[in-house]
Amino acid sequence: MAEIVPEDAFQFPIRASSTPSPWHPSTSTSDLGYVAEPFDSEKLPSTLVSGIRPFLRVANQIESESPRVAYICRFHAFEKAHLLDPHSSGRGVRQFKTALLQRLEKDDNITIMKRKEKSDARELKSFYDKKKLAYTPETASVLFEVLKAVLAGTGPEILASGENNKENSGLYGPYNILPLHPRGGQQVIMLFPEIKAAVSAVCNVRGLPLANSSHKTSTHADLLEWLESWFGFQKGNVANQREHIILLLANIQSRLNPKPTSMSKLDDRVVNELMGKLFKNYVTWCKFLGRKSNIWLPSVKQEVQQYKILYSSLYLLIWGEASNLRLMPECLCYIFHNMAYELYGVLSGAVSLNTGEKVLPAYGGECESFLQNVIIPIYDVIYEEAQKNRNGVSDHSMWRNYDDLNEFFWSNDCFKIGWPMRLDNDFFCTSSSSEQEWLGKTNFVEIRSFWHLFRSFDRMWTFFVLALQVMIIMAWHNLEMPLQLIDPVIFEDVLSIFITNAVLRLIQVTLDIAFTWKAKNTMNFSQKLRFAVKLIVAAAWAVTLPVSYASSRKSSVCSTKYPNNNAGLFCLSQYMLVVAVYLTSNVIGMALFLVPAASNYIETSNWRICKVLSWWCQNQLYVGRGTQEGLMSLLKYTIFWVILLSSKFLFGYYFEIKPLVESTKQITKVDVNGYDWQELFPQAKSNAGAILAIWAPILLVYFMDTQIWYSIFCTIFGGMYGIIHHIGEIRTMGMVRSRFHTLPSAFNDSLVPHSKPKEKKRTLRSFLENKIFKDSKVKGNDLTKFALVWNQIIDSFRSEDLISNREMELMTMPLSLDLSCGPARWPLFLLATKFSTAVNMAAAFVGKYEQLLRKIKKDDYMLCAIEECYNSVKSIFKILVIGDLEKSVVGDIFGKVETSIQNSSLLVDFKMKALPSLRDKFAQLVQLLFDNEQAQKNKVSILLQDIFEIVIKDMMIDGHRVLDAISYSHIMKRIEDDLSWDLFASLVPNSVIRFPLPDSGSLKELVKRLYLLLTAKETAMDIPTNIEARRRISFLATSLFMNMPSAPKVRNMLSFSVMTPYFMEEVNFSEEDLHSSEDGTSILTYMQKIYPDEWKNFLERLGPKATSEEQRYWASFRGQTLSRTVRGMMYYRKALKLQAFLDRASDQEICKGHIAIERGHKKNSQKPLSAELDALADMKFTYVISCQKFAAQKSSGDPRAKDIIDLMIRYPSLRIAYIEEKEEIVGSSLRKVYSSVLIKAENNLDQEIYRIKLPGEPIIGEGKPENQNHAIIFTRGDALQTIDMNQDNYLEEAYKMRNVLEEFLRRHGEHAPTILGLREHIFTGSVSSLAGFMSYQETSFVTIGQRFLSNPLRVRFHYGHPDIFDRLFHLTRGGISKASKTINLSEDVFAGYNSTLRQGCITYNEYIQVGKGRDVGLNQISKFEAKVTNGNSEQALSRDIYRLGRRFDFFRMLSCYFTTVGFYFNNLISILGVYVFLYGQLYLILSGLEKELLTEARAQNMKSLETALASQSFLQLGLLTGLPMVMELGLEKGFRAALNDFILMQLQMASVFFTFSLGTKAHYFGRTILHGGAKYRPTGRKFVVFHASFTENYQLYSRSHFVKGFELVFLLVVYNLFRRSYESRVAYLIITYSSWFMALTWLFTPFLFNPSGFGWQKIVEDWEDWKRWMKNQGGIGVLPDKSWESWWDAEHAHLRHSGLSSRIFEVLLSLRFFIYQYGLVYHLDISQENKTFVVYMLSWLVIVAIVALVKAVDEGRRWLSAKYHLLFRFFKLLILLGVIACIIVLSSICKLSTMDLIICCFAFIPTGWGLLSIVQVLRPKIEEYGIWEPIKVIAHAYDYGMGSVLFAPIAALAWIPVISAIQTRVLFNQAFNRQLQIQPILAGKSKYR
Repeated sequence: MAEIVPEDAFQFPIRASSTPSPWHPSTSTSDLGYVAEPFDSEKLPSTLVSGIRPFLRVANQIESESPRVAYICRFHAFEKAHLLDPHSSGRGVRQFKTALLQRLEKDDNITIMKRKEKSDARELKSFYDKKKLAYTPETASVLFEVLKAVLAGTGPEILASGENNKENSGLYGPYNILPLHPRGGQQVIMLFPEIKAAVSAVCNVRGLPLANSSHKTSTHADLLEWLESWFGFQKGNVANQREHIILLLANIQSRLNPKPTSMSKLDDRVVNELMGKLFKNYVTWCKFLGRKSNIWLPSVKQEVQQYKILYSSLYLLIWGEASNLRLMPECLCYIFHNMAYELYGVLSGAVSLNTGEKVLPAYGGECESFLQNVIIPIYDVIYEEAQKNRNGVSDHSMWRNYDDLNEFFWSNDCFKIGWPMRLDNDFFCTSSSSEQEWLGKTNFVEIRSFWHLFRSFDRMWTFFVLALQVMIIMAWHNLEMPLQLIDPVIFEDVLSIFITNAVLRLIQVTLDIAFTWKAKNTMNFSQKLRFAVKLIVAAAWAVTLPVSYASSRKSSVCSTKYPNNNAGLFCLSQYMLVVAVYLTSNVIGMALFLVPAASNYIETSNWRICKVLSWWCQNQLYVGRGTQEGLMSLLKYTIFWVILLSSKFLFGYYFEIKPLVESTKQITKVDVNGYDWQELFPQAKSNAGAILAIWAPILLVYFMDTQIWYSIFCTIFGGMYGIIHHIGEIRTMGMVRSRFHTLPSAFNDSLVPHSKPKEKKRTLRSFLENKIFKDSKVKGNDLTKFALVWNQIIDSFRSEDLISNREMELMTMPLSLDLSCGPARWPLFLLATKFSTAVNMAAAFVGKYEQLLRKIKKDDYMLCAIEECYNSVKSIFKILVIGDLEKSVVGDIFGKVETSIQNSSLLVDFKMKALPSLRDKFAQLVQLLFDNEQAQKNKVSILLQDIFEIVIKDMMIDGHRVLDAISYSHIMKRIEDDLSWDLFASLVPNSVIRFPLPDSGSLKELVKRLYLLLTAKETAMDIPTNIEARRRISFLATSLFMNMPSAPKVRNMLSFSVMTPYFMEEVNFSEEDLHSSEDGTSILTYMQKIYPDEWKNFLERLGPKATSEEQRYWASFRGQTLSRTVRGMMYYRKALKLQAFLDRASDQEICKGHIAIERGHKKNSQKPLSAELDALADMKFTYVISCQKFAAQKSSGDPRAKDIIDLMIRYPSLRIAYIEEKEEIVGSSLRKVYSSVLIKAENNLDQEIYRIKLPGEPIIGEGKPENQNHAIIFTRGDALQTIDMNQDNYLEEAYKMRNVLEEFLRRHGEHAPTILGLREHIFTGSVSSLAGFMSYQETSFVTIGQRFLSNPLRVRFHYGHPDIFDRLFHLTRGGISKASKTINLSEDVFAGYNSTLRQGCITYNEYIQVGKGRDVGLNQISKFEAKVTNGNSEQALSRDIYRLGRRFDFFRMLSCYFTTVGFYFNNLISILGVYVFLYGQLYLILSGLEKELLTEARAQNMKSLETALASQSFLQLGLLTGLPMVMELGLEKGFRAALNDFILMQLQMASVFFTFSLGTKAHYFGRTILHGGAKYRPTGRKFVVFHASFTENYQLYSRSHFVKGFELVFLLVVYNLFRRSYESRVAYLIITYSSWFMALTWLFTPFLFNPSGFGWQKIVEDWEDWKRWMKNQGGIGVLPDKSWESWWDAEHAHLRHSGLSSRIFEVLLSLRFFIYQYGLVYHLDISQENKTFVVYMLSWLVIVAIVALVKAVDEGRRWLSAKYHLLFRFFKLLILLGVIACIIVLSSICKLSTMDLIICCFAFIPTGWGLLSIVQVLRPKIEEYGIWEPIKVIAHAYDYGMGSVLFAPIAALAWIPVISAIQTRVLFNQAFNRQLQIQPILAGKSKYR
């Protein structure tokens, strides 16, 4: 079909004619009325979007003003579209052109009638001239471009008039922060002197040579444009980095100290500081490789600054365009190294030594030449290597990840690539060929093996093994004291540990060689030599030490020469001398350990001797050098670990090793004559099997109990550290009330900048004052700023609906001009009831005035309330009373009161009993004054008279004197003036009172406050009532007393950015989601139930005006949505603006500004100030959201795109970065082009700011880090905070940001901070009990855990958001996360590893918090934990963990292990210990060993068994995770509240949850290390908890928990069946209670924590769904959640891709299931006590028979079920009858008993499962054979059986209604406590209703 297009549209402009052009389509709608309707400018084909969208948008914008001009713009868009894609080959282009053409046909004749000028050109010219100043620069620029196109075909006179507009083409352009176009110079931000200085320096192009290209000979605007002309950078990159470097320079200039003489001239210190940060890594890299830096500076001083800025700009331009190469920092160093050389050649005119010609850029300055020639070739290597990963399926050793490619540039081999780069270098080879060789891995190979844990932490394992050996030797010799070791014989036995050490060292060296074998191609000779020498030396010692030991033992010189002489203590054997030589190699290491500075120097030095030492001790790598901490830090964590290890070894020796050694001695003496089965090793001596059975679990406990000791000591020391640092010092509103008067001074000390910070001497007293007894008293000048900030915080509470209007009034602190000099006027929630209490106290008081005064002064707030009430009444009376006589009387009364107070005679001069009556009258009066209605004037007069009468007659002792003072002349004058002589009479027109009062805001506020003061009944404990508001206020108050850096002024603070990665999560809840109730209840209803007080406050705030849009935002702000995160992060900007205002304003200006704002006065004088504050905030803060899929969302009409645009409109400074994927026409074909784009909101639409073309698809590794990496180029500032999209922030915390940033300027030990860790508050804890458990667990980790990791252990890393990065440090060292597929699944933590290995320092700060959402349902939590555990497994295989384990000193290495991979590995060991113990018991019982041992040596052996069994209490790590949790709760809530919470958690089955979680971690950690399969698991982050079906639970937990739970049950039941004859039931329960608890927990936890899990209707639905899922056929395209068959294949998919060693290990593990059959068949009655091996072999006939029957039934189903169904059913009946007949025959002939049948089930079911497990491993080999179908049928039967067994008790419990009620109460206890109705929320809509 031919396309309808105007012929030669690109050649003919719009004609200036009143008749349609011949190529204009005719229309029959010319007589119709014109209705302006917009043409969709947002959903455009990707090939056209950037070219035509601006014209369509402008057309829509101006259509109502000038329809014809809008038509011209659309026609111009049509012409451009035709030029861009003349053949309409792009996707959707044909449809778009047709739609636009139809619109043009419709509008042509209609709009031409509305044209005011003679031609279209004149119409457009006239419209442009009138409106160019009214519209935004972007709109004017678009109109100007259309005007140029139109003028190109008009007469000379119009064209001439258009010539004047040519200069306007460069005046407009979108900008981000700095309007660097010519007309932007008058904007406020451009007038800042530091900005001017930076712009001037960047624009200094004097003396620079011009590029050779003819079209680039004009003068360049700035240095970056000059670099673009020489090196071919993209214009978007140049524009982006131009603003970037200007802001960097300006911010450094603004905080120089001392200040430069001229702020408008860039100081040399600024450029030096920037260069120092940007090029520190580059200089280190050059030094490491022995190369000279290519940063050459001129001798002319005037040019030095220009050259430095050029080099800095060059690096930033390279970085800004590098795309995925940004994750390879040393690759960027290589590129910069060569380009810097070219740059200097261009600048100096140098001549190349090789060519003899001038040095010029190798790739020229053509457009995009840098991208095409430098970036794309390296990117292609990255991309092709990443494709080998096959989405995580391939082994890590088969492809090069980012680290491998980057580490290629750690050796001088990288210079073989050359410049220009030789693409035939092996580096660019991704698959070996005859011409090129694939280099393979670099420096490290990630191999799936548990040996990685030994290899990375070999010193720890060696230490533990040697310590174990020493303890066993000591116990064997029955030693009680360490001094007994000096006995020669014992001492020589102890020295045998060095033989063990030598063997372990040999293993370690062998592992090093084996694991790095695939990296041999990239090793240099010295590395290979080192491995060879290491192996030879280790092997030599492994031989020498045992030989010398054996020789010494044979000679026995020391043991026989002086048997009874003390001289024997000093005997030296040959072996001891060899050991002494062996130890000399470690002397240097010990010395360096004590002097970390020397170790750092040796590792980083280039001296040959230092290099030799480093070469021998550690593999010489670029990272990991100089990581040692300072001596003080070393001392602190060394003491910690010495105490911990001492406790571990003491406990282990006396309670684990020594009792077991004694028992072992007894067991070896027992002679066992008979076994209950055919013993496989009858010749084994000393009952080795029994010894192994009891020692194995103890050894596992020994190797993992350090984790338990760490939890204990972390709890103790972390709690002490928290107390010292004021954690939880103010934890209730009562405490806030008591300490509120100290907050202003604390606020002033911490959050208000000081001109000259006082330097305090570090003494013990100052330490105690700052750390322990920190307090302060209020000062007058502290109040003003505190009051303003406090009111802003309360206002934010109100806008978030945390408090009501009344609460806001009670909590607001009055702000007035006399606040700094008058008495403090505290918020009313502090003074509530204080005045009334004082009145009642005074009325009832009997005694002297001084006693009453002392009593009142005990409560500061009571005294403040009295003083404020008195002063307020006095002020109001001055305004209210205007009659001379009344004023005289009132003055006399006030004078009398004040005189009595001065004379301390108040109780003498006044009777106080009438005070309550007076208070009541005053309250009525003040209420009338507040209403201020004319009709109430008489009431006011009467009340005044009542008050006067009470005071004169009832209170004043000499009140008659006041009346007598009214002279006769006064009375006569009142009569003459026609006034009543009665006081306060309100006769008109000459009233003696001014009522209504003047309409003054301050007066009204005064009256209102007085009324609340007199009548408010709330106390501080009740206000605010919202729990979240109380928590936030308490934390704010506590944080003010913590140790934080002094706040600088906003202008002097470090600038920072916030970045949030976003994929496809919720931005806002949609209208449909908000009201949808398919799952039981709508989100809005749920939120109203969960947050009833906040919903009430919301309705109060908006009332009838509450639109559906506002409701959407209200609900979204309470979910885990992007809008909540954006609102929180934009508080930074609000805080900065207020702080900037406070920095420059005096107290009076603050009050005046506040009052002006409150009154709504918008004076012209306020505009420049507001603009300046906005500009300052822009210069210091940037927020970028990396919306990876925004372009796709927008083009597809996804409502989330509209919500994102709405966020930008709501927050104008918000920026969105996204990846645009569009098709570009190249020749006759289409190709995909990727770009990074930054946009902002303009005219309620998104406007593109920067566009930077990418070398290809940017998401080639892990999604989140790649998403962050593409957007990081648009961030600004010195620091970068990473925020996830399920986080929140608070205004009061935003005020502390500039304090936190000052931490970067503090020294923490040897290294400056590079990452600042922040505290998180989990805001989802109130949703359910599970959410509460998760919240408590997470809170303990992010508080006490990270607190202790940071100090003293020095091993805190980056655990995700909301940490703050030193942006320039990480910008030059690989970014803020690693992105290699699979291995960097936990991408965030690798940023911490990388920072530490590159000599960074990571701190933790608890005085600021950020909100964080967590998963709230069990399935969500389990997926999250599975993802984290998967990531931790990959970490165990990574080079980062290996290098940390090797580079850290011994004790810091211990800290690293037990807080990273060791925690998960110990979880696995604790689970493994349970299995080892139970299988050991199974062996002892089934073999008959235990019975024999107990019979012959009962006492001794019982001791050994009791010791072994008692160890099981140490295997429950899940319960011990509660220790830090309880400590942190105690610190922050009080230990009584913490104990209550802990008990309540146990009642809510917290132990069940943590034990279940333990199984999740153990399963995924072990499976991932062996077989891989690590992947991102989306949890949905849903806020509402819904019921999960039985099928869903079975899919998720079948292999991780249910199978293991059933295995434990089998072990325990078999153990119970065969122990009864010689062991009591009580002993059995004591031994196995923890195992039973674990088994039942793993089997039924998913159903216990499943909402409505015991509802009968849900049970019925789940059963039907389960049966359907089990029956459905699988296959290609069938999802796992639809069919059991598809799920079964997917569940075991990891086995198809695992390595040979992992498969063998899996098979060996599966062999454990055969022990049941082997042991039980000998206990059958049918075996008739036959113990020969034949019995076991015959039992396999049963297995064969079962498989044969299944095969027969399967074949029968295949051939008979379809056509001969009746025959098939008869065939199955025959088989059933045959089986029954066999059982009957065996029963009658062979004495087969019923018990035998039960035992057979326990024997053959595990065997079948073991066979299935082995068959899954061997599946690729046997899948094609006929045996596979019966195997699948058997597997189906197993899963059906397990599901049915699990379902039965759940269904039985569902019959009991109370069970469901109890479950709901347990799950939602917090909701019940708040009297919420949960059942309506959980009652879902039935599927079958």
